Amino acid sequence: MTEPRLHVDADLGAGAAVDLPKHQAHYLRNVMRLGAGAAVKLFNGRDGEWRAAVDRVSKNSMTLTVGEQLRPQAAEPDLWLLFAPIKGRRIDAIAEKASELGCAEIRPVLTERTVVARVNVERLQANAVEAAEQCERLTLPVVREPEPLGDAIARWPADRRLLYADERAGAAPIARALAAAEPGGRWAVLIGPEGGFAPAEQDLVRALPQALPVSLGPRLLRADTACFAALALWQAHLGDWRDGDGGQSDDAP
Repeated sequence: MTEPRLHVDADLGAGAAVDLPKHQAHYLRNVMRLGAGAAVKLFNGRDGEWRAAVDRVSKNSMTLTVGEQLRPQAAEPDLWLLFAPIKGRRIDAIAEKASELGCAEIRPVLTERTVVARVNVERLQANAVEAAEQCERLTLPVVREPEPLGDAIARWPADRRLLYADERAGAAPIARALAAAEPGGRWAVLIGPEGGFAPAEQDLVRALPQALPVSLGPRLLRADTACFAALALWQAHLGDWRDGDGGQSDDAP
């Protein structure tokens, strides 16, 4: 059986004892049916990945003892996803797939045509954590509280490029634009609402010096599909998909 893999907050090192919170203890004991001596992989985003063994089990708790390190901590690309929230389970899929695709931050932005009034950030974070545990990344993405698009642009970091999915004619094809960009550095991907950005919002983003407007092709993509496509292409051209061995990009921060 594949060893379960969990994110924990505790510091990790050989011989350390890790007390799991109730929900993780329940998962290992009642779902995975693990008992004393069973192996579990742990990571915390700081100390790499470690193998631990179940030590003590009770009704509502479980303690693991950390053994050997499996992988040291490594740098990952500094990539954000900004997206207009959408309805239903597809917003959960965005958090899940953004985590799998290596995003460091997931940032819902509110636009003129956003149709979702409330975003359950706690649920999105839980989806991102579960995806990180399953895809074997060494860090967790952070899910931020929603903010208006105008506020995000007004405070945009000077050292972060913005890959902007633009519906206007004349935007460069995304593959061509990314192939011409320098690998590494800090980037973000911006995907608009299903009704598209309002003209004033398009002008606002295009006026940002760090913005790189791109076309996602001849077909009109759903918002969640556009997120996945843009993130995957960024990783292939500028991120850690460029290394066949799963290593980091040469200029990863």
